[in-house]
Amino acid sequence: MSEVRTDRAGHTREQILTAAERLFAEQGLFTVSNRQVSEAAGQGNNAAVGYHFGTKTDLIGAIVRRHLEPVEQLRRQLAFRYDGSQNPRDWVTCLVQPITDHLATLGHPSWYARFAAQVMTDPQHRAVIVDQALSTPTITTVVDNLFHCLPGLPEDARATRMPMLRNLLVHTCAEQERLLADQADGNDVGDGPGDPVAVWTSTANALTDALTGILLAPVTR
Repeated sequence: MSEVRTDRAGHTREQILTAAERLFAEQGLFTVSNRQVSEAAGQGNNAAVGYHFGTKTDLIGAIVRRHLEPVEQLRRQLAFRYDGSQNPRDWVTCLVQPITDHLATLGHPSWYARFAAQVMTDPQHRAVIVDQALSTPTITTVVDNLFHCLPGLPEDARATRMPMLRNLLVHTCAEQERLLADQADGNDVGDGPGDPVAVWTSTANALTDALTGILLAPVTR
């Protein structure tokens, strides 16, 4: 009986996480209440979110962790592949491709990229992603190798350009995810963005080119 209760609780948690991710992505963090999340998850008890996760911040952190390990596994594989590389584009690939590859596996439509963009623009919860998803040992290794390839980039330029990379990555993925969602809903204009897997591959290439260009751009004094 205890195993049945555990399975039921796990299923309920997954329903809540999925509903919360979608609502936060589409409506923002501030306007969505725990009660709305519970209702969207099909829970008759409006206190279900608090019971299973605690505060809204705890719920947001659980959503981030839900996606963190698959992304990190992909990033570890790429970091191993490029170990010793002196090409900065290889290390930018390690930042970009694990995210786009993960997004390509989430089905059609997905919400995580738009959720991440909402969190990154929310002053109260931004640290949830920065502390968890952007400060892992693998990210640290990748960034260290990236800057090792850029010895001529001054420290102040690094400090300025890294947030540029982060924001462009997060918000470009969010916009592409929105276009794919519009296509799935029949709201796209013209030919639409195309096949999701091909779209995410193209997005990864475009982002990697752009972010590498930002890092290699000359520094004006």
